[in-house]
Amino acid sequence: MAIAVLGPTFEDLAINVNKNMSSLSYIFVSRASGYIGGSLIGGILFDCVNPYLLSGFSMLITAFGMSGTPFCKKAWLLTVLMSGVGVSMGILDTGGNVLILNTWGEQAGPHLQALHFSFAAGAFASPIIAKLLFGHRSHNDSINTPLASGHASKTIVQFPQPKSIPLPSMWAYVVIGAFVLLVSLFFFILYCCSSPNSNRAKTPSGKQLFSKRHNILIFLLSVFFFFYVGSEVAYGSFIFTYSKDYVHMESDHAAGLNSLFWGTFAAGRGLAIFFATCLRPVTLILMSLVGTTVSSLLLCLFSKNIPMLWTCTGLYGVSMSTTFPSGIAWVEQYTTVTGRSASVFVVGAALGEMVLPALLGFLLGKVQNQPLLMYLALCTSTFTSILFPVLYKLASPGGDATLRKTSGRRTKDVDDSEYRQALLENVEEEEQENESEADQWNDADFEVIEMDDASLLSSPSKASVPPDVAASALAAHSVATPLSAPSKDTTTLAQPLSNTPSFSTDSPRRKLLFSLNREKKD
Repeated sequence: MAIAVLGPTFEDLAINVNKNMSSLSYIFVSRASGYIGGSLIGGILFDCVNPYLLSGFSMLITAFGMSGTPFCKKAWLLTVLMSGVGVSMGILDTGGNVLILNTWGEQAGPHLQALHFSFAAGAFASPIIAKLLFGHRSHNDSINTPLASGHASKTIVQFPQPKSIPLPSMWAYVVIGAFVLLVSLFFFILYCCSSPNSNRAKTPSGKQLFSKRHNILIFLLSVFFFFYVGSEVAYGSFIFTYSKDYVHMESDHAAGLNSLFWGTFAAGRGLAIFFATCLRPVTLILMSLVGTTVSSLLLCLFSKNIPMLWTCTGLYGVSMSTTFPSGIAWVEQYTTVTGRSASVFVVGAALGEMVLPALLGFLLGKVQNQPLLMYLALCTSTFTSILFPVLYKLASPGGDATLRKTSGRRTKDVDDSEYRQALLENVEEEEQENESEADQWNDADFEVIEMDDASLLSSPSKASVPPDVAASALAAHSVATPLSAPSKDTTTLAQPLSNTPSFSTDSPRRKLLFSLNREKKD
């Protein structure tokens, strides 16, 4: 509400500070600059400051800025105030996404959709509050007095001197400020009563998991948001002008078409809250990309067909609604989205919101009788449809290039502890197989030794076993036999050796023992 209320009340703000609208348009630039700066500052602060406390202070600043706007009678003071509101809103935009990811982790998809649905709901409610509830004013307040200067060819339009009481529409700022102040109190209560717990995936040492291509993923996704948000704002800003000047629709029909776009946009975000509980983020993104590409292509092919314009505008609004929150939820599955990462997303989106509409407005003044708005929609849809598969390829587990984080819907089935347990079970199975093979070889060796001892006992010419031969045989037995081997094997070997008569050192018996000793050592 705090962001969207400026447009419907801009004329009254100009009257309130005794300026015309063209000379006061720089407050949009000051607020946008503050928004970008606040996004960068918030990305750093949310990594080192309690998020509840920081969110509460940011909303408190927003509340004071909104409540003080009707009482600003100087243009420079209004500019400073709007810049401060932009900083606080940038911090809140970055921090809201980070706080949801910290709270719900990889299961934050529906909650992110609900957060961004609240943005659309606030943008829908603020014009109603500003114009329907407080927009009525007397006839004398709405009359501008043109005053002629000394030369007849120059006319300077001046607004009447502002009164001590603000215009009725200015009270919308006070109402919105009071609501924001109430919400900030809840954040301070959360800060006092609880501590933020993180459900992010971490290593055993407590560090957060990051993809090996974390930086390139964050950068490319910010470029993705640059074109997505830029085309969204450009379409919503110029569809009225396009339908009125290029298609030659009536003003009320053009306004209805503009309302259709934002209405389907808000409805799509509301429905996405429920779809995100049963669909993966990548599925929602692919559906959005297909919808935007098809609708923008049809708008280019049938640029002057009014029924097609209404149908495809609604489809384009629904398709654009889920992309931003689904993109953040998707990348969270592959790497940890910190405050700095979220600030890069918000800055990319803010730059797209500033650059692409300004570029389109410049081209509309240079090129006539061309559906430039639809060309821009098709180009951005095509570019994002090409860029996202590249992002998916970089993030998908294709070897040791990336670190794949477990999906939130499969956390109960596959996690790091079960993976480590599976590795341990494999190691134990290999050890058991090795022990069984060693037992089989030992049993075979002992059978050979017993058979050879029996043949020596039955021979008439036998000599006593030299001590060194007996010792070597016992050493070979101790090397080859595992700790878990039964004791009867040792007894079986000891009895034939003790009862065996001595024989010469060059006998086959000694050669057999030495060969067995070497084999068992190998």
